[in-house]
Amino acid sequence: MSAKEHVFTLGIEEEFQIIDPVTRELRSHIQQILEDGKMVLQERVKPEMHQSMVELGTDVCHSADEAREQVIRMRSELAALAARGGLKIASAGTHPFSHWIDQRITEGERYQSIVNDLQQVARANLIFGLHVHIGIPDRESAIHVMNQARYFLPHIFALSANSPFWLGRNTGFKGYRLKVFERFPRTGIPDAFEGLSEYEDYLKLLVGTNCVDNAKKIWWDIRLHPFFDTLEIRVCDAQSRVDDTIALAAVVQAVIAKLYKLQRQNLSFRIYRRRLLDENRWRASRYGLDGKLVDFGKQTEVEERSLIYELLEFIAPEARELGISREMNHIETILREGTGADRQIETWNRTSDMREVVDGIVRETYQGLTVPEPSTTSSSPA
Repeated sequence: MSAKEHVFTLGIEEEFQIIDPVTRELRSHIQQILEDGKMVLQERVKPEMHQSMVELGTDVCHSADEAREQVIRMRSELAALAARGGLKIASAGTHPFSHWIDQRITEGERYQSIVNDLQQVARANLIFGLHVHIGIPDRESAIHVMNQARYFLPHIFALSANSPFWLGRNTGFKGYRLKVFERFPRTGIPDAFEGLSEYEDYLKLLVGTNCVDNAKKIWWDIRLHPFFDTLEIRVCDAQSRVDDTIALAAVVQAVIAKLYKLQRQNLSFRIYRRRLLDENRWRASRYGLDGKLVDFGKQTEVEERSLIYELLEFIAPEARELGISREMNHIETILREGTGADRQIETWNRTSDMREVVDGIVRETYQGLTVPEPSTTSSSPA
């Protein structure tokens, strides 16, 4: 079965930082953006736990080109809304130096419930991700595809690494965001499930024993979405550049299409245990593209970049069918030139100034956007 016989729709969610352009610190300003954005962004803009964070989500997109158009338009509109308050937006997995203790928690029952439950773990969760939804025909198939796709999560995360700094320190990690998020329960790479019934029994157990009140409080790197017929890949750091966001979403789309096709042909990619996959996840977080992952079949270490080139070859037929050759070419650019984390570290090594690192993230976030000048009636900075 070709990928074209099922439209593997795309949905992209990006979490943005709200930045004071003078201090380069995070600014708690979400309420004003939400109020001003109701007309232009409508339901596509959402608050997050911290008021210095805002989430944008595309509509269901039928191609990478459509997703690119929506991401550019929404980023442009969000940047314009921030400009009304004299602020900027930035996209990266962590802010280089702002401290979580200085951030206000967003009002609302959902966020208060999480804070009451998780306490400081929730308050300290000042991180920013890229989530990609891929439409899949039925939930039984989706569970089996999810089991197999877990293997590729470290590869995809290494490509996305964009969080080397935390609280003003160079962490030594390319993707530190995941290390912060691991403090939450029900995170990381999930175990494999025998089928949909086992997965649903697990959810019923969690709800029935008051571990969670709904399945959205399962925050795995990949999950069967509780309300939509999508697989949601949540492992990626937020990306500064639009091109990186779309390329990563396209890789995810092609991987899911490939594994679904194999499933329909009564073939499958080997399913590995979580304890093995966690070794590669750790390496991807620590070293990004510059490390080695374990090839479990050969039982040897392999350069990360070599494994990703193998992945691109593995999904090449689906990439052609999905019309994402441009995005695959951009993945090769990332492999040659480095990730957002590499660029942040280069700026720090060159300037020793965290404000310069923030400025670089902001510049990349605005690349290719169309941001109108703030109106003369806009409010002054708070």
